[in-house]
Amino acid sequence: MKPALKKSLTCGALLFLAGCASMAPKYEKPAAPVPTAWPEGAAYKKDGQAKKEQKPLAEIPWQEFFVDPKLQRLISLSLDNNRDLRVAVLNMERFRALYQIRRADLLPQVSGDGGANFQRIPDDLGSNGNGGTVHQYDVGVGISSYEVDLFGRVRSLKDQALEQYLSTGEARRSVQITLVSQVATAYLALASDLERLQLAKETLANQQESYRLSRSRFEAGVVSALDLQQAQTSVDAARVDIARFTTLAAQDLNALNLVLGSNAAPELLPKSLSENLSALKDVAPGLPSDVLLSRPDILQAEYSLRGANANIGAARAAFFPRITLTSGVGFGSDQLTGLFNAGNLAWSFVPRITVPIFEGGRNKANLQVAEVDRDIAVAQYERAIQIAFREVADALAQRGTIDEQVAAQQSLTDATAESYRLSQARYQSGIDSYLNVLDSQRSLYAAQQNLITTRLVRLNNMVTLYKVLGGGSK
Repeated sequence: MKPALKKSLTCGALLFLAGCASMAPKYEKPAAPVPTAWPEGAAYKKDGQAKKEQKPLAEIPWQEFFVDPKLQRLISLSLDNNRDLRVAVLNMERFRALYQIRRADLLPQVSGDGGANFQRIPDDLGSNGNGGTVHQYDVGVGISSYEVDLFGRVRSLKDQALEQYLSTGEARRSVQITLVSQVATAYLALASDLERLQLAKETLANQQESYRLSRSRFEAGVVSALDLQQAQTSVDAARVDIARFTTLAAQDLNALNLVLGSNAAPELLPKSLSENLSALKDVAPGLPSDVLLSRPDILQAEYSLRGANANIGAARAAFFPRITLTSGVGFGSDQLTGLFNAGNLAWSFVPRITVPIFEGGRNKANLQVAEVDRDIAVAQYERAIQIAFREVADALAQRGTIDEQVAAQQSLTDATAESYRLSQARYQSGIDSYLNVLDSQRSLYAAQQNLITTRLVRLNNMVTLYKVLGGGSK
């Protein structure tokens, strides 16, 4: 067999063996450190069979959950313009490029080069005391310092880079789910404060009318100055709330514009919370295993764990020899016209092996760091599961009682409104003082405000469920 052919076969065999071995430990997914079912008790309601057969929320597009057309348009606007999401996408692109760099290390880097060298040799240094000018031309193709990955060091680094890239992909999905929920929360907060503002304005108008009547009755000597001053306090209290809710509505709009990444068009803004009570679709929680497998933050933690596991393989491979190959083939001549003549072929093959002998414990320490990083990643993965379970359980606890709270608050508001009507009638008949009217009015106003708050809590709970159940990001 010709020597050149033998060297080619040897090089090919080394390339085949490269990457065939990996010293990374076998990955084993840690068991979830949470119960297999959601908590049960008085705070948790049972879902019907139809709800249990619903597919996981992660598979449901967000458009099917947020059904209000205005809210859908605002969410789409945020997905196009929000800077946090844009940064997450760019981070994903960055780690994809880093992975491609690591993957390229598995293949030889072949480069072509050519050059010329012109040199004047002095007479004293030339043969027979004669100097002269030397011309050299060369052209060739070669492999530069290619590492034969017999022990999987380069492959482990490539696997780690891949897991990092996949982790950033889940991070982007997590940012998107959070962004969708932030838009919905800001939208509902603005709607509730606008409704509170409208309620305060209506209350002010009623109180101003009551004050006008009280003043007429005072001037006629029917009521005392105390009744007149009590009517004035109601007017001033309503004015205070108008100013407060005007500020809150403006701040809510600023918060909404921030998550949108641009200013919302006026026609997309809500007018009140009451018109958005059906803006969201109720969902079933499903099983813990379904939720924990689909939440992007947990998948992100698992990819980080797999990356740390792969890094152990690279740290272990550092204890073993590293083989690098440098080779080249080309032509050389002292005349450009004769560069490619048959006798001017030149080649080189330079294998090099580096064996660690003494490194002051560096490799052992690096391995220990890699193993501790893996253990940290396991703990972080388990912690992410525990946090997810707690978040869903908390949302389900509120979900199980919020409808009863809304119903009770509605009944309280209706009863308070009737009490206010009766107190007004008794005052106008001269049976009771204006103090009873004032107390009834304050109770009604507080009940109406609390009803808005309770409805907002219910809608926010549905948004929270969308988020903590790993809502669909399509």
